[in-house]
Amino acid sequence: MRILVTGGAGFIGSHLIDRLMHAGHDVICVDNFFTGHKRNIQHWFGNPNFELIRHDITEPIKLEVDQIYHLACPASPVHYQYNPVKTIKTNVMGTLYMLGLAKRIKARILLASTSEVYGDPEVHPQSEDYRGNVNPIGIRSCYDEGKRVAETLAFDYHRQNGVDIRVARIFNTYGPRMLENDGRVVSNFVGQALKDIPLTVYGDGSQTRSFCYVSDLVEGLMRLMNGDFIGPVNLGNPDEYTILELAQTIQSMVNPDADVKFEALPQDDPKRRKPDITRAKTYLDWEPSIPLETGLQKTIDDFKTRLQAEKRLSLETTLS
Repeated sequence: MRILVTGGAGFIGSHLIDRLMHAGHDVICVDNFFTGHKRNIQHWFGNPNFELIRHDITEPIKLEVDQIYHLACPASPVHYQYNPVKTIKTNVMGTLYMLGLAKRIKARILLASTSEVYGDPEVHPQSEDYRGNVNPIGIRSCYDEGKRVAETLAFDYHRQNGVDIRVARIFNTYGPRMLENDGRVVSNFVGQALKDIPLTVYGDGSQTRSFCYVSDLVEGLMRLMNGDFIGPVNLGNPDEYTILELAQTIQSMVNPDADVKFEALPQDDPKRRKPDITRAKTYLDWEPSIPLETGLQKTIDDFKTRLQAEKRLSLETTLS
């Protein structure tokens, strides 16, 4: 098939492209490189089945494809709060244009939504029937409400125009190619431990998250896209850890002597987050298989490699 991946140079998008390329598809990657990076996809440069287009999806684009994986949007608070108006435009206008494209060319489109549609949940664990507890005027709402509107648009295009949609609600995902400065807990802790900086825990560390390794997530996305179930469907790991437990795990794996420091909780930070994946198991025959420590080790190794490359480059620049 001919497949478009928006946000394809990003963390999740690039891993998805790897899978699609290995499966023999023609892949078009569209990215504006706000949080994506060419190094994530450069191993496909020169391959006749791969095409890269630098484009911002808040502007229309005309392409002919069979499937659209719509992943484009900064997904970490550091990046989506940097330019909140741009974030909500990406979620609303970008999704509108992608759905319009899918309608015109009769392509199936998968919307990468998020567990953030549940906000700071009052129901635990979160199933797809839960409608969420989101602050519509908070500092996170450009992303949270943006994704809620994106889901609305997807289902309205489906009901009104018969567009073939799939909607995934993605929970915390980690793995190689995460941005070092994205402000998410895994990348924060791994980066801090490797640089011998105290690990920053917000609040008392009792808030919980569930961490899904990126290859498990990509498998779930592909099963959703190629199955008959529209969604929305939660894709995440139901194993729940406190932030302090995660910090201590990474500390023991990277730098047992590293300190842990506590700081105030950011506004609207969800206290608990855990997916109910009954739908994913039932309709996609999917559940995560990579244990946390296995996935963390791969992530740590990737961060080490990148940090060493940065040091070498910095040294070479200094010497020259």
